[in-house]
Amino acid sequence: MLDKCPGAANIRTPTLKIKECPECGEDVELFSTDIRVKCGHCGFTVFNDIESCIQWCKYAKECVGEELYIKMKNSHNAKG
Repeated sequence: MLDKCPGAANIRTPTLKIKECPECGEDVELFSTDIRVKCGHCGFTVFNDIESCIQWCKYAKECVGEELYIKMKNSHNAKG
């Protein structure tokens, strides 16, 4: 993995984001590497708004590692 890519910092070291469930209004915890999570209160699937360098950087696989690269690349392709 590359050491100093600022675009991948929140991917290599996940950050926590709290989103409101659009169905019931409860808080849902999403990490920056999560694609989707189910609301613990109502079961609604909440998607993470992932837009990252993985979609365009030619060094992304080397930078974040192959497993995470494939997970996030496949997730983006399934949404688009």
